[in-house]
Amino acid sequence: MSAAPLLQGRTGDWEVVIGLEVHAQVVSDSKLFSGASTAFGASPNAQVSLVDAAMPGMLPVINKAVVDQAIRTGLALGAEINLVSVFDRKNYFYPDLPQGYQISQFSKPIVGKGVVHIDLPDGETREVGITRLHLEQDAGKSLHDQHPSKTYVDLNRSGVALMEIVSEPDLRSGEEAGIYLSKLRAILRTIGTCDGNMEQGSMRADANVSVRKPGDEYGTRCEIKNLNSVRFLRRAIEIEAARQIEIVEDGGTIVQETRLFDPDRGETRSMRSKEEAHDYRYFPDPDLLPLSFSQEHVDKLKAALPELPDAKQARFVTDFGLKPEDASVLVADADRGAFFEAVATGRDPKLAANWVMGELIGALNKSGLELEESKVSAANLGALIDLIGDGTVSGRIAKQVFEVMFDTGKEPAAIVEEQGLKQVTDTGAIEAEIDKVLAANPDQVAGYKAGKDKLIGFFVGQVMKATQGKANPQAVNEILKRKLSE
Repeated sequence: MSAAPLLQGRTGDWEVVIGLEVHAQVVSDSKLFSGASTAFGASPNAQVSLVDAAMPGMLPVINKAVVDQAIRTGLALGAEINLVSVFDRKNYFYPDLPQGYQISQFSKPIVGKGVVHIDLPDGETREVGITRLHLEQDAGKSLHDQHPSKTYVDLNRSGVALMEIVSEPDLRSGEEAGIYLSKLRAILRTIGTCDGNMEQGSMRADANVSVRKPGDEYGTRCEIKNLNSVRFLRRAIEIEAARQIEIVEDGGTIVQETRLFDPDRGETRSMRSKEEAHDYRYFPDPDLLPLSFSQEHVDKLKAALPELPDAKQARFVTDFGLKPEDASVLVADADRGAFFEAVATGRDPKLAANWVMGELIGALNKSGLELEESKVSAANLGALIDLIGDGTVSGRIAKQVFEVMFDTGKEPAAIVEEQGLKQVTDTGAIEAEIDKVLAANPDQVAGYKAGKDKLIGFFVGQVMKATQGKANPQAVNEILKRKLSE
């Protein structure tokens, strides 16, 4: 295992210790304890049942589909599944949760210890322990910008099912935390238990950060709340670690507290002192019986799980001959892996991987689009690769064709035909252009014949420019070398 990355302070090396609490909204048509819809984007308070609004006499009823999703997630994390678990009342004031307490799990969660394997940039693999996964209901949303002196409350999210996935303090940098969160999101998306859309709030992370001298006991931790992107998670951890190191090196003491990250100012700010578990006054919810199910039910759910990212990555390396780091990129999203397989079927898998990871993912990132929003289908990207393979277009022209495909969704063959991009393979036509280039550059010809072999690149470039990139590169090189040796 690679050594933990260290930060440099005035007094020497420091180690950062990080544990994450990830809140993942469960993919389910209805809420944890009511039949109200969970669809995103509804108008305020349009999806609130009497249970969500905590009307007198309304009793919670567990959503079986949510329970199954939690079990499936635990299985995908290689975790212990507890056949009996208990729902507790967490007595913590939420201004936008009508009950005045949160129904959660504490001493007996539905999922116990598990593990996530992450691939580090140096090629090493790290095991990150999972402490527990428990189910709980989300709170509503306070709206402070609707009125100059009043706060409005939207209860659409009130009662939505969340899985809180708690890691062990096994992460040692913001980069590692980002890799872990991305891997966890890939697993949940693959099995369909959370859509992972952090910008919509369906996945968010709290980071517990502390610093210590290498080999010392754990330091006092601070929790950074509600980080809604991998980029913000990484930045917040780096900034908070630097803040703690500076305080300790100046002779101060870290106060255990909850903090918020301000990305505009590049700082974390104190939110409140950190409560310990006993401050929440947990007790079993008297309206809910212990949750129990059979091992047979768990086994049935396990048998139906799809291929997980680690298994798919190993298969891509074995079956397609990809580098582990490339396979890791391709399995980071279930749709991406399936797209690659469709492109690679019957073709050079390494070339297919290059086009998916390079041109396609690059264009999507630049445009801020998800794969499902792409106008380029797997069939059309595969057809473009085929046009390169049969000599219809060069690799350079193929990139031009791809740009049009990305903007329009048109088939590559149609674009080549419409824009006259077919590769010139007529050796007579290519030779004629080469003759013109050699005649126009006598000094370079003399230099090449005098031993400056690298000038071949200059001649190739001039011929490709003259043919607008359509000349077959292999033919150009062969004819040029023959003529320059005459």
